[in-house]
Amino acid sequence: MPFILVTSLFALWGFANDITNPMVAAFKSILLISHFESSLVQAAFYGGYCFMAIPAALLIKRFSYKAGILAGLTLYAAGCLLFIPSGHLMTFWAFLVAYFVMTCGLSFLETSANPYILSMGDEATATRRLNLAQAFNPLGSITGMLIAKEFILARLDPADEETRSVLSGTDPAAFAALQKADLEIIIAPYTLLGGVVLLVLIVFALARLPAVAGEGDRELKVGATLRRLLKNRRYLEGVLAQAFYVGAQIMCWTFIIQYGVNELGMERAGAQGYNVIAMVIFVSSRFLCTYLLRFVSHGRLLGGLAAGAGALLFGTIYLQGMPGLYCLIGVSACMSLMFPTIYGIALDGLGDDAKLGSAGLILAIGGGCLLPPLQGAIMDGNGAMGLSATRLSFFLPMICFVVIAIYGYRTFRFHQEQEASR
Repeated sequence: MPFILVTSLFALWGFANDITNPMVAAFKSILLISHFESSLVQAAFYGGYCFMAIPAALLIKRFSYKAGILAGLTLYAAGCLLFIPSGHLMTFWAFLVAYFVMTCGLSFLETSANPYILSMGDEATATRRLNLAQAFNPLGSITGMLIAKEFILARLDPADEETRSVLSGTDPAAFAALQKADLEIIIAPYTLLGGVVLLVLIVFALARLPAVAGEGDRELKVGATLRRLLKNRRYLEGVLAQAFYVGAQIMCWTFIIQYGVNELGMERAGAQGYNVIAMVIFVSSRFLCTYLLRFVSHGRLLGGLAAGAGALLFGTIYLQGMPGLYCLIGVSACMSLMFPTIYGIALDGLGDDAKLGSAGLILAIGGGCLLPPLQGAIMDGNGAMGLSATRLSFFLPMICFVVIAIYGYRTFRFHQEQEASR
């Protein structure tokens, strides 16, 4: 029962991640801002992960995993409910604050749930156990994507940005009314989500979660733990690989809509449908890859999938029409294994240091804070090398997957050397 309860959190933060990705395109249209400015949604969203990762780890170390989960759910609900005053203010910065508070809560949840799942059993099967729990994350993601598609994007006023821009100059009052109506459509699902999270908070407050190895030690010992972590090259490489992975994942999923709209002339809601397909592929691949880990080493499979993702992005950049979009969707099959596998490899053998080590890996989610705005800035440009700005921008996630492929290969070689020395 504790495993099931904690695994439910993976779906809960998956929902938040993927109802939010399409909002980059929505805010751009509603508020008439650039690709770079609209991608600040992701900067605020993933900035909360960075800001709160270390405090979350210290609270968990001082108290318990359950305390971390309760703190996370409280902040998560508060961030969702902040959408109500943000809608009344009708200013972009207020929504960014709401996203930031929400993901401060998600930082607590991920810093708590991931290492807690790793600790629930034999260390030899920890990475497989985490992959199983993470397999439920995309179920929340798919639900978030569908709600974004059907209850937000499909209900926004169909006026394009050019029409809105003209209206803002000719009839500011009508334009403000249009903005208000569209923002209210965005607010409703987040308000409902806040209520659901409050219910989950009550369930966890009443639940009895068992202590795991190391939870009896409440002494922080931050300095000694940090020194050990900073000397651990495999851990540091894992943090770096995780930062590039999260950045690549968010870029590929956030900008599917822009790829469909800018390159293929689709409507936003129609392009979001391909995002849902990508997530279904991601879910299916997660279960398949979790099974393959029984037969293939973590590093070899991780490196092979990263190389495959890079090749598909090459197709996204250079193939015209729907084949380019299909390649972008196919990247999700390669990404499915990456986050929990990098996480498990990096924390392998850390013992109680995994609590603070986990914070470093959640801090690495900052890749999703920094890289999407950079891709948005490239997308705002004029393109180069005979490529449109949209196509050119996908070189950025392709580079990320090259870094991950190198990390997978180095992990594979490390395990080979370990086997040879036995």
